[in-house]
Amino acid sequence: MIAHAVLTLALLGPMPSAALDPSPAPSASASVPAERMERLEVTVPVDWSKPEGRSLTLKVGRLRATGRSAGSVLIAYGGPGAPGIRLTESMPQMWADLRKRMDIVTWDTRGYGEQFQGTSTGLPCVWTRVPIPAFPRDDAEFARMTDTNRGIAEACRNRDPELFANMSSADHARDMEAIRKALGEPKLTFYGASYAGFYGQAYARLFPGKVRAMVLDGTWNHATADWTRELEDTARQNEQAMGRYFVSCEAAACKPSFWRRLVARADRSPVPAGAGVAYDGRDLQGLAMGFVRQGPEGWKTLTAAIEKAARGDASGFVPPRGLRYPDVATGVTECVDWPRFGTRKEMAATVARLNAIAPSTGTANTLATATLTCVGWPVKVTNPPSPLPKGLPPLLGAGAWGESDAVARVLAQVPGSGLVRHEGPGHTLYPSNACARDHVNRYLTDLVVPAKGTTC
Repeated sequence: MIAHAVLTLALLGPMPSAALDPSPAPSASASVPAERMERLEVTVPVDWSKPEGRSLTLKVGRLRATGRSAGSVLIAYGGPGAPGIRLTESMPQMWADLRKRMDIVTWDTRGYGEQFQGTSTGLPCVWTRVPIPAFPRDDAEFARMTDTNRGIAEACRNRDPELFANMSSADHARDMEAIRKALGEPKLTFYGASYAGFYGQAYARLFPGKVRAMVLDGTWNHATADWTRELEDTARQNEQAMGRYFVSCEAAACKPSFWRRLVARADRSPVPAGAGVAYDGRDLQGLAMGFVRQGPEGWKTLTAAIEKAARGDASGFVPPRGLRYPDVATGVTECVDWPRFGTRKEMAATVARLNAIAPSTGTANTLATATLTCVGWPVKVTNPPSPLPKGLPPLLGAGAWGESDAVARVLAQVPGSGLVRHEGPGHTLYPSNACARDHVNRYLTDLVVPAKGTTC
């Protein structure tokens, strides 16, 4: 996922708050000059169900292979949307080994225009980040949350209703197919990081016979027939991540019982954090996950923050930049990709179930909280999660803690697929893990699937 915050230069990282935005956040080396890509334009329908209707322009970039080219690999950085051309030009060295045998191709995704430094047709509205609302306590509060969300969405939708309604990962996947055809490739070779892994899963559903190779790096499972179970699995992964922290620490403040008492107390009476900020239990859980995902580097900071909060000062949980509460970006893509609550009763039942499964982390860092801002969205979910079809070639997944577990549930549907796992923190492996990069490159060039149990 490049997350929205990364583009304005920050999903998680998707998350303590931005659970919808996993992002690789690659950075270019200052010692390596930028390289300008060849530019191409591909014209596609705004609404793929109306091929003869209004069109938009996708700007595509290509770095030719430095050796004899065996074809093109299409790269997407996630976000949900990203300026693929600018990002690739700023760090061609990341693709240097792969480029010895393949052309590197990317594009600026539809809708994510000037604000994201993209050059394809943009959606002319301003993306903002908003705090995740509290879970409504009654139907009246649920209705008010719905109206608030709709108002935020309408401010963007009114600028271009047709493009606003056609921004799902499935729309991006159809754009990918148009790019494949424009390149003259018989089948698609694809690397999708973070949120772009959902583009890949959508493409596999829509065009299974056109997949040559597909890498899903640092992404989640959008290929499930049981959304309830997927939410539960995500909550279990978060509880497991918090458990690693508990095990690592000997202080009283980082024991499960101490932490859960603090969360319960904050739910009854939010803990002040300075400057008019006060955190309830769900806020603390969400912000704590941001430290937990950093591994040992963030665990010491979290312990100090817990100790301070127990004394009545939660300022140690305040994010160093951005909004001070767990937040998400305007969900133009996310809100049409993921299920949302239809009623308060449905919401309350889900919250109770996740809290029981994950007593230390609750609903934090799950789509149960991240999609609260999608309730009342004026466009329906057009690209809901669904299983992958039979007949796909072996895929390759990669990920660190948590992410590798999620992508493994996608790969389990495709016989012969492989997984590269990193036993540690992080988000996406290709940009920073040389071992994983080598496995990915061998797969993309020669279709060599790593052995079962491969770790990097």
